[in-house]
Amino acid sequence: MDRKKHLSIFLLLAVFIIAICGLVYELVAGALASYLLGDSVKQFSFIIGTYLFSMGVGSYLAKFIHKNLFDRFIEIELLIGLIGGTSSVILFLLFQQVNHFQFILYFIVFLTGCLCGMEIPLLMNILKDRVKFKDLVSNVFAFDYIGALIASVLFPILLIPKLGVMGTSLVFGIINVSVGVFLAFYLSKFLKRPLLMKIKAILSLVFLIGVFAYSDNLLTYSENQLYGNNIIYKHSTPYQRIVLTSDNGNYQLFLNNNLQFNTKDEYRYHESLVHPAMSIAKEPKHVLVLGGGDGLAAREILKYPSVEEIVLVDLDEGMTKLFQTNEILRKYNSDALNSPKMKIVNQDAFIWLQDHHNTYDVIIIDFPDPSNYSLGKLYTTAFYKRLRALMKENTLIAVQTTSPYYAPKAYWCIHETIRSVYPQIHAYHAYVPSFGEWGYCLFSPDQKADFNEVNHQVSGLKFYDYKLGKLSDFAEDMQPRKVEINRLDNQILVRYFDEEWSKI
Repeated sequence: MDRKKHLSIFLLLAVFIIAICGLVYELVAGALASYLLGDSVKQFSFIIGTYLFSMGVGSYLAKFIHKNLFDRFIEIELLIGLIGGTSSVILFLLFQQVNHFQFILYFIVFLTGCLCGMEIPLLMNILKDRVKFKDLVSNVFAFDYIGALIASVLFPILLIPKLGVMGTSLVFGIINVSVGVFLAFYLSKFLKRPLLMKIKAILSLVFLIGVFAYSDNLLTYSENQLYGNNIIYKHSTPYQRIVLTSDNGNYQLFLNNNLQFNTKDEYRYHESLVHPAMSIAKEPKHVLVLGGGDGLAAREILKYPSVEEIVLVDLDEGMTKLFQTNEILRKYNSDALNSPKMKIVNQDAFIWLQDHHNTYDVIIIDFPDPSNYSLGKLYTTAFYKRLRALMKENTLIAVQTTSPYYAPKAYWCIHETIRSVYPQIHAYHAYVPSFGEWGYCLFSPDQKADFNEVNHQVSGLKFYDYKLGKLSDFAEDMQPRKVEINRLDNQILVRYFDEEWSKI
């Protein structure tokens, strides 16, 4: 095989690697934006749009590069690796430090996309006299698209679970720059200043390897800026970033930067969620928990001796494993997730409902707030209708429904969405110091359900006293709002939630 053929193959392989790395940087930016800013659908949509637009800009700018094409190709390769590889480090470090974080985020995305967009036109100019045009176009785009496919598959399945966001971008930055180092040596005779190019490439690689070596320290520093210097556990699952902090003997759990509970007052939240439904139910033997991977709702349910079985459906196995094995957290959930009465299913609840037909006496729904459309679907009429197949005629269902004070439209949207399917519904709220006023809905398919009835009580509760009426009065600033119903094809709830919580 002659050198011309070798050159074409190596440059096409470079395009293949560039495509993988470029898409990984885009996915990293999207994941980081959703972790730090919330609303993953909006963030990914904006990131993808910005990235594609910037690639177009880069492709246009490439036409102005006429001289030293090999030099420019390698320099762009090195820049992509440096900017894309360190993007997550820069964004993590700056999140708490700057007022215009989103501008920096999209500027980095634009810069990376612009550089990636310049690569293919430059490569085609380099190879136009070495490869037939029809073969050149088909080969370049085939390698580019195949690389993008591989990146999109590896990112959620392997890269984020194993390397985390910061590790993923740095590893692919190193791969990117390594290609630049290889090309600097392989294409030495085509370069105007080969020695200088080799030095640039090697220094870029050494820099990225150095940053990678200290990436854990950098991540710890950036998360300490975010959560304080008291992080005792952190882990990235395919679905979320889990961080556990301590403060004066209390523990706080954060998922994607959002506080989920504080051990000093979580009992108020979980007692209010669980005990109204459990106490009203005629015979609470079989209980379903949707969400609640921390086991804290299950802890409250297990206080009732009549309970024979709890089925807990939570998407994230990383979450349930943590609360099954961590000694600190097992103490707070009373080892509920290891109870012989417990069955854990790690699956999307929306999908699980399609194939499950057992019925339950009580259903506790403890999903995260509807901050994105993936979660919003769990608060739609479609979801509540699917839930009917799991109910007996007198099943009691309790749902956490965000704050009626901070997000009244979101709260009453959930209430009205449930009421459109199950008219027998009761709204109530409780004060949880870490969150403020927090809302719930209690409902049943039984048209004669009495929400003030108490059939079962357990002793030792710290907050709930089985007088639901005390939690059912809403002050003027939490009164019902005029809202639309949340449907699967038009998730108005996510928009309400985003609008109201963004003002806090």
